[in-house]
Amino acid sequence: MHMKQSIAHVTLVVRDYDQAIEFYTNKLQFDLLEDLKMSEDHRWVLIAPKGSSSCSIMLEKAIGKEQESRIGNQTGGSVFMILQTDNFERDYKHLLDNKIRITRESSTEVYGKVCVFADLYGNLWDLIEPVKKED
Repeated sequence: MHMKQSIAHVTLVVRDYDQAIEFYTNKLQFDLLEDLKMSEDHRWVLIAPKGSSSCSIMLEKAIGKEQESRIGNQTGGSVFMILQTDNFERDYKHLLDNKIRITRESSTEVYGKVCVFADLYGNLWDLIEPVKKED
């Protein structure tokens, strides 16, 4: 039997829905896919990079001390997300123009052009344009 699965959403713990939506849609130019009020304190919020057709990010407002302690450090200081691009120079310039904090300057590695930046809470992201594979 052939199994078909995919990752639909990845949760990102945030301090405030509106603050996070503003950062990701205005500073990083992500699309706001859904914003549905579920209860007084809970919303179903999905964002995704422009042109993304598979996995999206679910913004989840932290509740309680344990979740609040994860804001900005969901991976213990390791890179949290990898944002792949088809044009590194364009998107790197966009990060700089929007005063996004670069934590590791751009470099060319065997796998592609890459830099590390921090989101509004301090989570680390790779911006990468992979090396084009020869056919």
